[in-house]
Amino acid sequence: MARRTDIRSLPAPAAGTAQQLLIHRFGPESVIPESPTGRKAYIQASLHADETPGLLVAHHLLRLLQQAETNGEVTGQIALVPYANPLGLAQFFDHTQLGRFEFALSGGNFNRNWPDLAALAGDRVAGQLSDDAGSNVTVIRTAFRNALDEITPQRSLQALRLILAREACDADLVLDLHCDDLALPHLFLIPQHWPQAQDLAAELGVRAVLLAEDSGGGSFDEAFSTPWLRLAERFSGAPIPPACEAATVELRGWMDVNDAQASADALAIFRTLQRRGFIAGQPGALPKLHCEATELTATDSVKAPSAGVVVYGVEPGDRVKIGDLICEIVDPAATDPKRARRAITATTDGLILSIRSHRYVTPGMALAKIVGRTPLPHRSGYLLED
Repeated sequence: MARRTDIRSLPAPAAGTAQQLLIHRFGPESVIPESPTGRKAYIQASLHADETPGLLVAHHLLRLLQQAETNGEVTGQIALVPYANPLGLAQFFDHTQLGRFEFALSGGNFNRNWPDLAALAGDRVAGQLSDDAGSNVTVIRTAFRNALDEITPQRSLQALRLILAREACDADLVLDLHCDDLALPHLFLIPQHWPQAQDLAAELGVRAVLLAEDSGGGSFDEAFSTPWLRLAERFSGAPIPPACEAATVELRGWMDVNDAQASADALAIFRTLQRRGFIAGQPGALPKLHCEATELTATDSVKAPSAGVVVYGVEPGDRVKIGDLICEIVDPAATDPKRARRAITATTDGLILSIRSHRYVTPGMALAKIVGRTPLPHRSGYLLED
């Protein structure tokens, strides 16, 4: 079966303009096969449009998937969106791409406030669930799709979100490809999908797996994994499994854009698809897992208490203990050089996962993430930065 490519047009943001989204499809065309598992994988790149590594990974993954399709090896349904955010891709200011927040109207984060599928589908599935988990998965996925189909978008961002949500809502595996600033590769998952996601973590060579049921803000991955948990709570008498394994994949830092790394990441995702039964063939021995999964509340996001120039004493991959120097903030307005530096120290033992590339900060900006093992009392609520 040949690859099918859908071209979806978005409402024009202005007269005389047009924006489109591409969706490459592989494998069977059926939407609801008899088996509720191993059915559909959905992969998208650069929802934060200025996070470029995913675009190149998708380029290399497309080549691998096309070859597998030619060889008749694609056994499940696979959807690949090579760029998930044409709106953000076009956002430039003063020669700098700014693809994390929408310029127009809302100013909101492109990876927040996705549809609440549990709320949309809850009343629809009431009275339709049974003692059969597989049947319940089909009923719930149908409700997700129908609820989304009934929403009429008013502008481009809403239309984009509905298209992407409609593609991901009935998938067994959802991979949302992002990157951090200067960082090691890592994953975000809900706890219910660990340790089953160990193969993905090992293939990608991630250095941290951060677990949370609800990290706040309605990120894309949680929009499709947590509804199953909420519906299972509401309908506790019916078996409802966590049927969508959704992960945010952080592909190192924003400058890590090269063919060697991107092709390796694409091959890691391809092998994961083989291990999950979406593609035939032998993926080979599973690589060594480089980390344990930890609660997201154990990861400290170190913030700048004042403005100034950041001088780091650590790099991603370093390990620190409480009290170790992370960086110093140098106040360029200080008249006494001896009083110009403010030391920022670690508040937990752990791994330096990321630091920032731009070295001038204002109060509240993130300086580093430290992955620890002990949940921190001050880490609650909205854990992912805007």
